Amino acid sequence: MITLAIAGKPNSGKSTFFKASTLVDVEIAPYPFTTISPNVGITHVRTKCVCKELLNDFCGNCVKGARFIPVELIDVAGLVKDAHKGRGLGNEFLDNLRRAEAIIHVVDASGGTDADGNIVGVGNHDPVEDVTFFEEELRMWVFGIIQRNWRKVLRRVELEGAKVERLLTEQLAGVGVSEAQMKAALSKTVRVAGSNVKNWSDDALKMLAAHVVEESKKMLIAANKMDIAPREFLERLKKLDRIVIPCSAEMELALRTAAKNNIIRYLPGDPDFEIVASITDAQRAALEKMKKLLREFGSSGVQECINRAVFDLLDYIVVYPVEDENKLCDSAGRTLPDAFLMKRGSTARDLAFAVHTEIGQSFLYAVDARTKRRLSADYVLRDGDVIKIVHTR
Repeated sequence: MITLAIAGKPNSGKSTFFKASTLVDVEIAPYPFTTISPNVGITHVRTKCVCKELLNDFCGNCVKGARFIPVELIDVAGLVKDAHKGRGLGNEFLDNLRRAEAIIHVVDASGGTDADGNIVGVGNHDPVEDVTFFEEELRMWVFGIIQRNWRKVLRRVELEGAKVERLLTEQLAGVGVSEAQMKAALSKTVRVAGSNVKNWSDDALKMLAAHVVEESKKMLIAANKMDIAPREFLERLKKLDRIVIPCSAEMELALRTAAKNNIIRYLPGDPDFEIVASITDAQRAALEKMKKLLREFGSSGVQECINRAVFDLLDYIVVYPVEDENKLCDSAGRTLPDAFLMKRGSTARDLAFAVHTEIGQSFLYAVDARTKRRLSADYVLRDGDVIKIVHTR
């Protein structure tokens, strides 16, 4: 399962974002370090199900055509300046990020909290500074690991003839860096610092650390508290070379709670909702205010953050494995029972292994349920493919 991390400074709305995404009960309070150990829950990416297109009807495994696919979400403790030196919760925070394929950086776009998460009032802190320091902390964390082990790496390169990328990948295993990512980071650094790594200075190693973070920790910015954020702050964040999504975790939590209690009809990511229960005037006024915000921004932004992390940052597609390519069902007769998230570029054989190791090992060929065409093991999957795997077991 894909793992995403929610990160940022204390009191930026991370735990609210987590609860709104997962409906898992977590402590939410207006002071730093509310979250000490990481909260882990399941959220979902939302995509358009293929059932309406192929069957002209809903399949029963979607909600009126919206397919929700589970993703793991980690809410880690708040990050403060100099965490890489042990300040705040220090390296404990940074270590919690190692499992994540992508990071949703929740920023207090209202500027109502200072760099350490203390409340200072809306408009009194530049949220762009939070983005800068957060990314610098990640770079310095990785730099510290590289620097501590650099002499050992060079010695092994000289004595054993080992490859630098393999040795550095070993050193950064706890950060969650693959050899391919390390190789890409080294290639970028070599272009500037030169190919003779023995002569690399600390500045070159910092550059390498920056490229490692860039390759291994994909990030987008959730510009939280959009409902009270000064528009100039939102515009400044949008000018950054990042995916920036205005959002209101508090509003999403209120909407999902109301939907759970059958007060409104609402799906995460919808641009509107319908009131379906008798409510008080105060409740109606609050809901009408939320309707106005949804019209202005298009959604609460929370679901969009999850979707764009998976589909844009990580470049996953959705594929539907079936056992009957004519009825689009499994052996129990369930129509389009599963939707798998697969890396773009994955093959039919990769899908077979994703379904079950034994199916992958005994793979013969696949069938495109749309065209009924036979597909080879190296067929490259496309988004929305419905595939039957034929195997010997």
